Formats: sequence, structure tokens, C-alpha cells
Amino acid sequence: MTSTEIKNAARHEARLLWAGNRGLYALLQAARHAGPIARVPRLGWIVTDPVLARRVLNDGAAFGMNGEGGVGHLWTQLFGPEMGRFFGGAGHAEVRTRARDLFTEDAARTLVERAQGAHHAALARRLAAGEEVDVADTARVLAGRLVADLLGLAPGPDGRAPDGPAGDEAYRRLFAAGERLATLAIGSTASTELSPATVARARAIIETITAGVPRAYATGGPGTLLGRCREMDLGLPLARGLATLLVIAGTETGASGTVRTAALLHNTGQQGALLADPALLGNAVREGLRVAAPAPVIGRHVTRDAEVGGRTLRAGERVLLLTYLATNGAGPFDVRRPYVPETRQLWFGGGRHLCLGAAVARTQAARMLGTLLAAGRPYRVVSRRPARRVLVPAYAGLRVTLA
Repeated sequence: MTSTEIKNAARHEARLLWAGNRGLYALLQAARHAGPIARVPRLGWIVTDPVLARRVLNDGAAFGMNGEGGVGHLWTQLFGPEMGRFFGGAGHAEVRTRARDLFTEDAARTLVERAQGAHHAALARRLAAGEEVDVADTARVLAGRLVADLLGLAPGPDGRAPDGPAGDEAYRRLFAAGERLATLAIGSTASTELSPATVARARAIIETITAGVPRAYATGGPGTLLGRCREMDLGLPLARGLATLLVIAGTETGASGTVRTAALLHNTGQQGALLADPALLGNAVREGLRVAAPAPVIGRHVTRDAEVGGRTLRAGERVLLLTYLATNGAGPFDVRRPYVPETRQLWFGGGRHLCLGAAVARTQAARMLGTLLAAGRPYRVVSRRPARRVLVPAYAGLRVTLA
């Protein structure tokens, strides 16, 4: 890996951040020189150190998701106080415990193969035949299929999943709806208080996303998340909130991490290393998620006074964990990089709210890399296009063909 390749990869990542959210890009650029923790007017505290960020995430008593700065504050405005109580109460832990078996490594492999396997096989055949494929579009379709499968939610108008190209288009629409909803939160870096107009727009999108939830909630089996919600008697309104949350978390970040990892592997010229030693696949996925950090900022509300990095954070303040900077401090993408304990899986959060779907995200990224390299030859990027004005930095298009 040459210095030119490293700079090339960094340049493409910077373009994604700039195109997606210029305010976020400016914040990340300025925060590079702010030290491990600093107080910024109008924003609150920012943390760029991975160890301090994990300290905040692990302290659920002092740093909550409800209240100004936390994602629970956003969700409560959209779904009501019951959703806020869920984020901060025992119900959250119960759902995680009761649904954990759906997210194990084995369950993730089964889910990815069931929801995406046939499409990966078709993609491999197209590449082997010399076609160009749009990895970004494919990832959006596959992310939609995976989340719908996990929820037991079919995006068709009759509550059933259409086949063929019509099915792909239905899952594109599901992904796009989640993306539109997430985009409404772009301005929440400065404040998580939503205007009445924004709440109204968000609820209209939610109606589209959750149109099939009542049927899936009523009929879903124990192998689906909505079926588990019914078994736990969570109630349909809360199930709608959880389904919407999973649609955003499972599609936007999953597709972004998968496609950007594929791009990073190409940009840094390290496909040869992976082809020569397939055992590096797990490293490549971990490095891709570390460098891409699809959730570049994690917010928390300070619920009681706490000391972090020698600074006293007061109750009522907000803190922004700049995970993109915290994880990228270990260096550029490198498939041979040993495990970095300081960053661990910070791109999946931490503490009681560590991403439950971490194994699923890793598995689908690994499955995509395996498909792109299935012919035993490296792929090359023919063209790329960044997604504009999105909450999660991503490629709108990434067309590749075999070298």
C-alpha cells in the first residue's frame, strides 16, 4: 500500500462526508485539533478519543439517550413518551435479551444467506461474464431485503414480497423511505428538538415504512422481530417504533459500511493481499467499518454530573462522540492491521446500547467482498458518485467490473 493509495482513499472518504453533510464535515475537520474532549459553544461537549468515548457509552447512569442530544429524544417526539420510556427503561434490556438469539454469528450467517444468497450468486455470475455492476444499488436492495426478512415485514402493497425486478424495486423504496426519514435528522447535531413541520414530515414517512407492520405483528413467527414483539406483548405502537428504528439502522449504516469497505479495499490496492490470503477477510471487514464508521457521531444527554477526561460535564448538557475521528486515529485502512483494543467495535456503539445487529453488519459486508472476489481476480471501480444530503455518508453509485 503506497502513500498515493492512502491519500486517494482518504480523498474519496472526504468527498463522501462533504457531499453527505457539510456541517458534519466542517465539525470533523475542526475537531481534529480540539483534543480528546472539548466544550464547543452551541454544540456541547465533543469527544474524539476512543477510550473516553467508550467511558461515556458504558456509563448509562450519567449519559442517557433521552433528553436533548440523545437519539431517544428524537424518537420520543415521533412515537410518544412510551418510546422514551423504552429507551431508558427495563423494556429495552428485555427486548435485547429475548431477541439476542436472532443476532448471533450463526443466526447472522443464516439470515444473510436466506435474504441475500440468491442475489449474491447472480451478482457473481454477472461479474464473471464481464458485466459492470452497481455495488451501491445492489447493497441498497440487499439491505432492504435483509431488514424486511428479519422483521417479518414484506414491502408489497398487499403485505407480501413481490418477486423479480418488482421485488427489488419494492426494497429500493423501503431503503429510500428510511433514508428520507434519516435525512430529517441532519440538523440534529446542534439540537435534537424537532420542529412541528419536521415531525409531520417524519410521521408521513413512517406511515409508508410501517404500512405492513400490523399484519407482520399479528402473523409473524418467533423467528421474526415483530413476532417476538407480539410474544412480549409490547403493543403495536411500540412495535412500529422499533421496526422504524431497525429499518434505518439496518439499511443506512449496513449498506454504507458494506459499499465503503468494498471501495476502500480497491482504493488502497489491497485486493491482492485478500486474494492471496482469504483468512484476512475478517480483518478487511473490521478495518472497513473502523475507517468508514457509518455512524460518525453518537449523541448522549448528560443526566447527572460526571467527570470525563479531567473535565466535569454537568447534568442537562449534551455530548457528541465523534466516532469517525475516534476510530480513524488508529491509521488508514490496512487488511493486515492487528486488532486495536482502544477502538474495539466503537463504530457499533457501546454499553447497553451496543448495536444488536453487529454480527449481521459484519456478515453482510463479508458476503459482499466474497462475491466481488469470487472469480479469483480483483475488481476495479469504473465510476462512483457520492450520496448528497444524507445522514449516513454513502455512495449513491459505485460501478465495478472485474479487472
